[in-house]
Amino acid sequence: MDRANLFPRASSSLRVTRRQALKTTAGLAAGVLLRSRLTAATPPGGVIRGEPSAEKVGQQVLAEGGNAVDALVAGAFACTVTAPQMTGIGGYAATIIIAPPDGRGVIAIDANSTAPAAARADMFKPDAAGKVAGRANELGWLAAGVPGVLAGLQVALDRHGSRRLSDCIRPSIALARDGFVLPANIATAIKNFAGPLTSHPGGEALFMRQGRLPVAGETLRNPELAAVLETLAQRNSVDSFYRGDLARRIAEDFARHGGLVTFQDLAAYQAKVVEPLRLRWDGREIVTPPLTAGGLTVLQCLNTLRALRWGQYPPGIESEHAYLEALRLAWRDRLALLGDPDHASVPQEKLLSSAYAEESAAQVRSAVAARKILAHAATPRDHGGTINLSVVDRTGMMAAITLTHGNSFGACVTIAGLGVTLGHGMSRFDPEPGHPNAPAPGKRPLHNMSPAIVLSGGRPVLAVGGRGGRKIPNAVLTALAHATLRDSSMEQAVAAPRVHTEGTPVADFEPGWPAEHRAALAQRGYTVKTSASATLSAVAFNPATGETRGAMR
Repeated sequence: MDRANLFPRASSSLRVTRRQALKTTAGLAAGVLLRSRLTAATPPGGVIRGEPSAEKVGQQVLAEGGNAVDALVAGAFACTVTAPQMTGIGGYAATIIIAPPDGRGVIAIDANSTAPAAARADMFKPDAAGKVAGRANELGWLAAGVPGVLAGLQVALDRHGSRRLSDCIRPSIALARDGFVLPANIATAIKNFAGPLTSHPGGEALFMRQGRLPVAGETLRNPELAAVLETLAQRNSVDSFYRGDLARRIAEDFARHGGLVTFQDLAAYQAKVVEPLRLRWDGREIVTPPLTAGGLTVLQCLNTLRALRWGQYPPGIESEHAYLEALRLAWRDRLALLGDPDHASVPQEKLLSSAYAEESAAQVRSAVAARKILAHAATPRDHGGTINLSVVDRTGMMAAITLTHGNSFGACVTIAGLGVTLGHGMSRFDPEPGHPNAPAPGKRPLHNMSPAIVLSGGRPVLAVGGRGGRKIPNAVLTALAHATLRDSSMEQAVAAPRVHTEGTPVADFEPGWPAEHRAALAQRGYTVKTSASATLSAVAFNPATGETRGAMR
């Protein structure tokens, strides 16, 4: 497929000046609860954004001369301790994108979970109401596949890091051993999931304190996890987690509780270096990890918006309607057609082709002209959790990682004696046996993580990713659409108001979206709701000045 010019500049009577577009965007954003965090000046060594403990650890690495990947890995290890509801070293997946300062040799790392060899396509077959018995694909030992986070961090450091793994792990050892003050949101999550979290010895040891759950303000320690991290640091490798003594202990606990992951499954696991998906136009390029990550959906929708010349629409109802319909078409295809391309036939080339973008754009134009929505079916599901870190160093190297358990605490099971809670990668498969994303031995599930890097003139200038389950691709899309199709700054792109849909007529607007816009879109057929978006973390680099900036919302 020719992707050489997917975003050509067009002369059109529909053209809107950049100032007009940004003025309108700023007006909308003023009504949205932003809670943004921006950097006013270039910190020493670069910028990392995404999670407080990760930022503290990663910023120190940058200040000491470490590069973006060193900071990324060290920060990721830190948040596997201090954000245990969102991720961990037993997290099911990490998705990484790395761009060297010169923009050459950009790589993506696929550290997604794999299904065990004993997995079957019908193992979670839903009942007539579409429900999986006992939520077995979400909670418990069957919900956990082979965890990929550690393998992904090792590959990232091996390929582009400048520090030893042991140096990157050290700060997280102290956090696990000495503990951290438990914030209210994590204490609440522990309380909400207390049943499954404490139903087995490993979870009881970690989450119970003399017969009670920990409360906000207490210090949460995980000495067993600290010992595992110390072991990995001493060995300067995560290999024993997959092929050594730690792997045997993990496999034994799976077997003890009726799980399917074996020592052989762990030993067979590899995080993969993969060629990223790319969109190029006017000297700019967006790179993002390929399937089974969520970036294909982001790029498919961007391609449709390009065909619509959406960046030149006057901001308002027509622009919003067109945007929503482009999103709905991309999600229709995502939920019906996508899966692991190594195990299913997936029409990737078609979905990213210029011809398909024009076909989709024609459908969107018809819907907007008729002031109606397109009729098609889609099935939304709740997927939450996740952390994203975006990093840029003083040289302009950029990296972004999204890593996750899945929903809060993932499978809600913890390996006895290791303090390692496991993600629920199996929940990201479609439970219908005939679906392209149905479970199969060694298969990787479709997920939502969509970190991306924008290059201009061949050099990385923006990295962005998000946390928030199925809301991630749409939030990342909003930032990229504003940064590229409307030439917004990073801060403006992150601040741009967001709307979420998964292909259905339901449109979730952020709080503060103008009431008259919501009412007009409801008249066109949308079920209008209000909810929070994903949280984006982004960094920017100015090649001319060396300035680095960060933003998070």
